[in-house]
Amino acid sequence: MKEQLRELLLQAIRTLQNDATLPADLEVPNFVIERTRSRDHGDFAANAAMLLAKPARAKPRELAEKLVAALPANTLVGKVEIAGPGFINFFLAPGAYHAEVGRVLVDGNAYGRSTSGKGVMAGVEFVSANPTGPLHVGHGRNAVLGDCIARVLDATGWNVRREFYYNDAGVQIHNLAVSTQARARGLTPNDAGWPEDGYRGDYIADVAQAYLNGDTVEVEGHVVVGAKDAEDLEAIRHFAVAYLRREQNLDLAAFGVSFDVYYLESSLYGDGKVDETVRELVSHGHTYEEGGALWLRSTDYGDDKDRVMRKSDGSYTYFVPDVAYHMTKWQRGYVNAVTVLGSDHHGSLARVKAGLQALDTGIPKGYPNYVLYQMVTVMRGGEEVKLSKRAGSYLTLRDLIEEAGRDATRYFLIARKADSQLVFDIDLARSQSNDNPVYYIQYAHARVSRVLEELAERGLPPVDTQAGVAQLSRLDSEHEQALFTELSRYPEVVEAAAANLEPHLIAQYLRELAGALHSYYHEHKWIVDDAELRNARITLALAVRQVIRNGLDLLGLSAPEKM
Repeated sequence: MKEQLRELLLQAIRTLQNDATLPADLEVPNFVIERTRSRDHGDFAANAAMLLAKPARAKPRELAEKLVAALPANTLVGKVEIAGPGFINFFLAPGAYHAEVGRVLVDGNAYGRSTSGKGVMAGVEFVSANPTGPLHVGHGRNAVLGDCIARVLDATGWNVRREFYYNDAGVQIHNLAVSTQARARGLTPNDAGWPEDGYRGDYIADVAQAYLNGDTVEVEGHVVVGAKDAEDLEAIRHFAVAYLRREQNLDLAAFGVSFDVYYLESSLYGDGKVDETVRELVSHGHTYEEGGALWLRSTDYGDDKDRVMRKSDGSYTYFVPDVAYHMTKWQRGYVNAVTVLGSDHHGSLARVKAGLQALDTGIPKGYPNYVLYQMVTVMRGGEEVKLSKRAGSYLTLRDLIEEAGRDATRYFLIARKADSQLVFDIDLARSQSNDNPVYYIQYAHARVSRVLEELAERGLPPVDTQAGVAQLSRLDSEHEQALFTELSRYPEVVEAAAANLEPHLIAQYLRELAGALHSYYHEHKWIVDDAELRNARITLALAVRQVIRNGLDLLGLSAPEKM
């Protein structure tokens, strides 16, 4: 609807350009059309007159009057009013909402999707957990955020690539290897010879036993076989990383998350990308040496202080491979690069962006887009749940899925804005009540399906949606008007979720739409003797069911027919 109103205003602007009210060479500003807070002020308001007043050398309100007069005839708008300093308020005709219901039913699963991304490539990097243990609940929030961001970008026409970056080099991988070796030698975390920084979870014993058994691990097309030699640390490292990568992939598959690209940190060194990045930074004059270390002048790009790139011992600091990695994203065509990270990574963002700018390759200033999320507190029986028997020190994602179910876990982890604290109540997630938002939404979908079954059980004819759309003018109650309005909002919500990288907007919208449907069901009988009214009411309900299904799909949730 917003796009249709925008086109009407653009036509009016062109008319005013043709009669010289507006300059013929005017660059039309990006005016805003937004829903009003109160229906008393119309359905939508536009600020076009205020933005055009200066080039037109006219008062905004007077220009608004001319724009309204120049609007082409249409059936979308019932009336137009001018408010305040020059806002143009549109009151939609009832037929506009009725036509939207018809559009929902015609478009089906495609309703709400758009081509605004124009097929441009977008890379969404998420999870990217070190392959040193099972995924924890925080990784779960990262996973559903990244997956849903990828889904809404795809729904708005971007060419999306989902990417997992493996930190398969460094101290933590060494700790994994020596921990597995200790287990292979028969030690336990309570023994004196256990590595000081070793991983203590029971899963390390599973990895060691699989290695000693000579098990075969296949992950992303690579096959690794346990060498059975407890003294071969390199073989143990190789096997342990592959084993835990496979375990993480199984966790993610159970969560409904998959990836198009797996990128290894170790390849940045093997392919010379890290050294190449450092050489480029030096050659562009953005570095200096001091105290035996190589520094990046990151303060030139907004960082609070310059950063060490290469330490005096010759090793690189951790942000250098991050710069090299994000450079590969740009080289691989990721015009829009999104990286989902825990909020504890906040301190590293400025230096990575500074490094990218210092390469002088034309990378946009805000590249990449970071989405930071807060940690998750899991509650059961009013008490916080922290530990897992398998992982030892934290609650695993697999534990949570097994307790709460995949749909509930995904919804609860995506339902709030990423930068807000999140409390996951397992008892609520498992409950089959209206207090459980995912149950409440899915039940709305199932409720409409059940009504269709009731029609057949009563020997009544199937719904004629074409006739139903033609009779929507009979639906004028408060609950029906609320549903018309809520339905029409869906494409706007999808666009906003993609533009702002905020998929929680979909979750919130679905809860509101489900609430409007449940209220309608309780206040008005859908299966009535009047066939025309019956068709109209159930047609509206079917449109709501379709939008709920589409929204649930963007969150990676099922849309059950029965509950």
